[in-house]
Amino acid sequence: MPLAVVDRKSRHEISLMRRAGQIVAEVHALTREALKPGVSTLDLDVIAEAHIRKSGALPTFKGYHGFPATLCTSINDEVVHGIPNAERRLQEGDVISIDVGATYKGMIADAAYTAGVGAISADCQRLLAATEESLMAAIEQMRDGRCLEDVSGAVEDVCLKYGFGLVRNYGGHAVGRQLHEEPFVHNFRTGERGPLLRPGSILAIEPMFNLGGDDVYTAGDKWTVLTCDHLPSAHFEHTVVVTEADPEILTRLRPSPA
Repeated sequence: MPLAVVDRKSRHEISLMRRAGQIVAEVHALTREALKPGVSTLDLDVIAEAHIRKSGALPTFKGYHGFPATLCTSINDEVVHGIPNAERRLQEGDVISIDVGATYKGMIADAAYTAGVGAISADCQRLLAATEESLMAAIEQMRDGRCLEDVSGAVEDVCLKYGFGLVRNYGGHAVGRQLHEEPFVHNFRTGERGPLLRPGSILAIEPMFNLGGDDVYTAGDKWTVLTCDHLPSAHFEHTVVVTEADPEILTRLRPSPA
């Protein structure tokens, strides 16, 4: 039986997602500039929401299944879905993951990064570099005729190379008209080739590596996911479209038109 194909978006839909992706990338740039000791995660959220709305878009996460904020801000042993808070202030040596989505004229882009606050440990530097490397390796698999398993396997290969813990309970997804579309994108091989990628197929790929073990749990707020051994975690994500040529990262910052 021929493999299914990951849903393909039209040229018009992709152009809207390209704009949504630019807004997301601008939020990343603005929040990176603000990562200093003493800044609260709510401060970051205010910056993000103001920029998204000023750009004519909507903060995708706010209200999604009841999530109360524009950003997910996850510090140190928090893996994903941390909730911004006025009392949670950054400290020198922290690592923080910033995850954000923007909806522009009904189409969505979604991306995340992890960065240090001031100087961070050598172990955390290696963790962040390896996690981002795995994302880029997975993006390289976003080509016409490849399968979902190729994308997942690329993430797993990099994690195995460096020996970090691999978060298996969470992963990427198709995206576009909805934030979370099928298929789910595992960060490891499942033994199933999965649907095919064709030009117009779009995935949000999001590897998460832990400095320690694989295991995670959800906090009492029912959102924040943490490592069980309380060692730091890293999370990187881009929204990527398959084209007739190279994969296009829709959430990469592009120069503004002159």
